[in-house]
Amino acid sequence: MSPLFVARLFVPLALLAGPAVAAAPFQDTVAIDRAVAAFTGKAIGEAGGARSIVDTRLKLAACPMVSMAWRGAGQDAVVVTCTGPAWRIFVPVHTVAKPVSAPAPAAPVAVAPVKFAAVIKRGDPVTIAAGSPGFSITREGIAMADAAPGARFLVKVDSAKAPVQAVAIESGRATLPGWTE
Repeated sequence: MSPLFVARLFVPLALLAGPAVAAAPFQDTVAIDRAVAAFTGKAIGEAGGARSIVDTRLKLAACPMVSMAWRGAGQDAVVVTCTGPAWRIFVPVHTVAKPVSAPAPAAPVAVAPVKFAAVIKRGDPVTIAAGSPGFSITREGIAMADAAPGARFLVKVDSAKAPVQAVAIESGRATLPGWTE
């Protein structure tokens, strides 16, 4: 590990762990701004530095020691993390555009939509079942639309004035949305 890297990592930590943390119930966002600037080596608004100040309305619990790291290989944000009271924020960074050669245009590929065969047809008798260990309920009805496995459709149940929404399982069988077999 290079001495410059170690300095960039621990200098921001020292700035945040000062007496302001003990005196304030919330983390000082200005101290986070200074720490991010020290970590990136760039001022707020500069290429490679934070895009803007950390929102002063944030009410983060005071942290005795934060850690900082880059988010992803693109280094598009600095991740500021506290493990004492657990919180984490992402500080967006102005990325420096690197020239990239444009790929050759590819011919568009037509993708046909996948259609599943309906297991329930409009007018079919359907048994709707829902339950869990020690409890189950079933109702008989008539399908009001075609449905593939896993698709939602309406079932007319004689005693109900409005149709009931169901999820198709297989031919003649369905369950209520939110219930599994």
